[in-house]
This record gives sequence, C-alpha cells and structure tokens, in this order.
Amino acid sequence: MDEKNYQSGSKGYLISIVMVAVLGGLLFGYDTAVISGAEKGLQAFFIGAGDFQYTDFYHGFTSSSALIGCIIGSALSGLLASKLGRKKSLIVAGVLFFISALGSMEPEFLFFEKGNPTFSLLIMFNIYRVIGGVGVGLASAICPMYIGEVAPSKIRGMLVSWNQFAIIFGQLVVYFVNFLILGDHTNPVIESIGQGVNQVLPNSDPWTIETGWRYMFGSEAVPAGLFAILICLVPETPRYLVMINQDEKALSVLSKINGADKAHQILNDIKETITVKTEKLMTYGWMCIFVGIMLSVFQQAVGINAVLYYAPRIFNDMGMDNPMVNTVVMGVVNILFTLVAIFTVEKLGRKPLLIWGSIGMAIGAMGVALTFGHEGMAMLTMISIMVYSASFMFSWGPICWVLIAEIFPNTIRGAAVAIAVAFQWIFNFIVSSTFVPMFNMHLTEGDDFGHWFTYGLYGVICIVAAVFVWKLVPETKGKTLEDMTKLWKKEK
Repeated sequence: MDEKNYQSGSKGYLISIVMVAVLGGLLFGYDTAVISGAEKGLQAFFIGAGDFQYTDFYHGFTSSSALIGCIIGSALSGLLASKLGRKKSLIVAGVLFFISALGSMEPEFLFFEKGNPTFSLLIMFNIYRVIGGVGVGLASAICPMYIGEVAPSKIRGMLVSWNQFAIIFGQLVVYFVNFLILGDHTNPVIESIGQGVNQVLPNSDPWTIETGWRYMFGSEAVPAGLFAILICLVPETPRYLVMINQDEKALSVLSKINGADKAHQILNDIKETITVKTEKLMTYGWMCIFVGIMLSVFQQAVGINAVLYYAPRIFNDMGMDNPMVNTVVMGVVNILFTLVAIFTVEKLGRKPLLIWGSIGMAIGAMGVALTFGHEGMAMLTMISIMVYSASFMFSWGPICWVLIAEIFPNTIRGAAVAIAVAFQWIFNFIVSSTFVPMFNMHLTEGDDFGHWFTYGLYGVICIVAAVFVWKLVPETKGKTLEDMTKLWKKEK
C-alpha cells in the first residue's frame, strides 16, 4: 500500500474503531489479573466456611477457574465469529464480562445469604468466574482478528500490537485499582497448619475478608459496560461482510479506511480468496495449523503468566517490603517494553523480535533460577524478573497475537484462530496450575530445588522457542491477509 492511497482514507475513523476493539484486550488483561489482588481476601473469606474445609486445592482451582472459561470461549470463538460475525461476537463477550464482574462481587445474589461462606456459594462464585473467562476467551481470539481484518497491511502489525498493549495496560490498571481499593487496609495473614489446610490469624483486617475482594471484582463492571456499549457503534469487518455477500457494506468500510480507489482493489483481492467458503481446515497443509498452535503453546510455556498471576506472592517471598508496589512497577516496565514492539514490529519484522525476546527471557529466567532465595541477591533476582518480563513484552506478548491474527488464509481463519487460541488457554491453565507446586518442591528439607528448577525449565523452553521461530515461522511483515493464501499454498 503506498502512502498516497493510505492518506486518502480516514485515519480518525480507523483509529476510533481500533481503539474500541482494543478495549476488549484491556478487559482481557483486567479480568485475568484482578485475582492477583483479590485472592488472599477471597481465600480468607472461604476459610471461614462451616460446611467444608477450604484447602489449597480449592483455592488453586478458584484462583484459576476463569481459565476454564477462557478455554471454552476461545474454542467457541471460531464458530461464533463465523456464524454471528466478529462484531456481534465481541458484543457477547462484553455482556459476559459485565455479568461476571457483578456476579463475582455478589455471588450471593438471589440465592444465598450475604456474607455466609458455603460450598454452594463457592460453586456459584466459580460459575461467575467461568462466565467471565468465556468472555476473555472470545475477546482474546476475536479482538486481534477484528483489528487484523480492518487494518491496512502496512500498519496491521502495529495496530494488532496495540491489543497486547491494552492487555498489559488492563493488568496495570487493575493493579492500581486493587492498590487503591485496599488503601489503608491490609491483606489477611494466612498461616498453613499442614496438609493443604490454612487458618486466618486473629489480627487480620476483617474489611478485606468481607468486602475488599468484592470491590476488586466489581470494579470490572465499569470498563465492561463501556465496551459492550461502544462495540455496538463500530462496523463489521470488510472480510466477514464479503463472506456473507454484503459487498456494498464491505466497500463502504474499506473506502472510509483506505480511500475509494484502494478500496476497490482490496475488495477484489478479498473476493478472490473467499470464492470457496467451505474449505477444510487442512486445505493449506498441516504445517499452517501446527505453526499457529505452537506459537500459542510457546507464548504460555515460557511461563510468563505464572509470574503475572502470582507477582505479589513472588515479591513477598523475595522479602520485598511492599509486594503490591513492586507489582505496579513491573506493570509499568511491561507497558514500556510493549511500546517497543508496537513501534518496531513493522520495521524489524515479526521473527527478529520473537527470537531476541526468547533469548532475553532465557537470560532473565536463568538469572532468577541462580539467584532466587540467596541472601544479598534479592536485587539481582528482581532485575532478572524484570529482564524476563520485559523481554516477553516486546516479543511473545504482542507478536504472537499479530501472527495469529494474520498468518492464516481468509477461508480458514475463524476455525484456525479458535484452535490456536484454545491451545493458548489450555497451556495457560497448565502453567498457572503447576507453578506453585513446582516452585515449592524440595529434595531435602529447606532447599531451593523448586525455585531454580521452575525458572531453569522456563529458560530452556525459551531457547527451544527461539529455534522454533528461526526454523519454521514465516515472516509476514508487509504482506496482505490475502497473501497468506499464496504463502501456504507454496509451503504445501
């Protein structure tokens, strides 16, 4: 696309619809990170249940139950994106976010006594979290797809990368919100009494046990409601409109974004690649699907979400005075390095950023493995975690979403993206649920085996990820979405 033709479109129109779409990314980040500040208060609340014992197993499941919804939502995203369209699917996601926020805040609504923790109430709370997870799963697959399908090829990578910025910004926002909600109050002090059973110490702040965690979950209703309303005002994507034989509407959207002359050319390119709407998933060979799946698998297997979800606990174990402040600092670093990706992805390309990011993550992870728990090395551990996290943020964080949004041919994109993102959430769940048991492993009494093993494993996976990208991932910089059809036909 030359600059003249791009300039004849409306930048303001393009930016406005992309900004609405990335609100879905912000909610994605908000919903997945809200648990980091609320989980201790929530744990203390259910420890007080009279009809069952709230063990570490129950708490681990409750802390990650939203991920079950994420797997369901991402698996359904292809079907919904094809049947309802990209826009309506995002409206559904917004409504689910809103219901989940209010339900998680007041799980007793209609059926249970307020403030009385029971096993039935725990089930209801998890149902609300799973509902929110379905919204996250839909948004995680369809927001990048939506942006990728409306963006001009010259700036598509940059615009899709803004979705990752919104995810990280959503996490940073909720870190601040949780910090502000907590205010002068303190998290409850929870002590293990053996075999996965805990007790809340008497000097714990009762406000955080009864009320604080509710406000944290409920705060998501504000951005969720805004997203559900604003997404109604954006157009459907031109590529989906062509797939349902609404060429005039597609041309109208393309003209506003690209200018009238360029719009006709893009419309013809789209129609050439969507002539056969019933192409099977493997039409372009197994390697196309394999690369998409493995991009998702590696994005999670490198271990980043174990750090993001459990950041306050990790910093607390490192002996930091105020873990929430350290978590906010990490969030700011993540934001800054996500901006690096946004402003370099179209210049440097997708592959170089992924490879260099993998190497940086490996160095950071190995640094944590070698220094964690050693007296006098807390600052080195902190720096290593920041290097690890920052390297992810300029590489696998945004670039994985860029590639998933653009690497599949038009006729299989909905189904292929759904499969790739479902694998992403499956491995997110695996990594998040195995982190604490691995981290706490001991070969002998009091040793640090679990610490260096966990981060050493993540470091090795980072190196394998770099080799995978180098050998198998095609560079898509500057290519149109229609070029993907030609690319994979050559690869077959």
